[in-house]
Amino acid sequence: MKRRDFVTGLPIAALGLAGLSPVAAFANEVDFATWLQALRAEARQKGLSQRTIDDALSTVTPIPRVLELDRRQPETTLTFDQYITRVVNDARAETARQRIVENRELLGQVTARFNVQPRFIVALWAIETDFGRLTGGFPVIDALATLAYDGRRSAFFREELFNALRIIERTGVRARDMKGSWAGAMGQSQFMPSSYLAYAADFDGDGRADIWNSRPDVFASIANYLSKVGWRGSETWGRQVRLPAGFDQNLVDDRRLSKGAKPLAEWQALGVRKSDGQALPQRDVTGWIVQPGGAEGPSFLVYQNYRALLHWNRSLFFATAVGYLADRIGEG
Repeated sequence: MKRRDFVTGLPIAALGLAGLSPVAAFANEVDFATWLQALRAEARQKGLSQRTIDDALSTVTPIPRVLELDRRQPETTLTFDQYITRVVNDARAETARQRIVENRELLGQVTARFNVQPRFIVALWAIETDFGRLTGGFPVIDALATLAYDGRRSAFFREELFNALRIIERTGVRARDMKGSWAGAMGQSQFMPSSYLAYAADFDGDGRADIWNSRPDVFASIANYLSKVGWRGSETWGRQVRLPAGFDQNLVDDRRLSKGAKPLAEWQALGVRKSDGQALPQRDVTGWIVQPGGAEGPSFLVYQNYRALLHWNRSLFFATAVGYLADRIGEG
């Protein structure tokens, strides 16, 4: 029997399975209960305890709402201008400045250890969860199981599901208490399970990296993530620039930043200027030109820290919004 989509109820057409493991491909061919049984067996093979498997997977069920949200993420339904207006507004910038003041001592300690500027830590905290206010109410295990079974990105979410089980095993957190976004991102920093295992930091010294409730751990985890993916504490993220008439669009990069960076002096020689028409800074820094809103939208000259933000989220919209908000925090 053909498996049906949770949202439409229609049979899912055969998908290209190149690159997927046989088990991942299996998700497209069987009902959820059979798929889950195979996943439980694989979890045991990976060394996870029966106690963890039972705690996390005994009552797991697909969530149709998760697939609805997966199909219409804001970066695919909003223009760049609409996205920036929604994410970086006056109220959020003002609240961010207040949070900087309220947490000045703690942020100073985190910056001293990880060499990440407070305004970027707070900007990420603000955009991800509105300063810890909106961390998501979906059961992470069920959300990840839904996406792992779905077939569109099953291999990725299957591994994230196993990582979530590892977190339960290592920290003792109960599956029912592990809440997050529809995509399985958790806590005030919205870490995927793999990011939690790689970057979550126990800054308050209680023996557990608590990105749900501990502000020291939240700030330190954000900073540790950025530090480990190449953040440079002496640099900013980039700036809006003005391109000369006839600028070669082949030099504009995409979200992979794969076309090769150039030193600021070379961009200057090509006619690139600050948005106010002034010369670029005379610094030994390299960067890329990006246009999140397309050729008709604004252009940006971005640096290594922007690349680190893209490691966090592969969206030019997102990375630019973080930079915009960090700048507004700094202006205050």
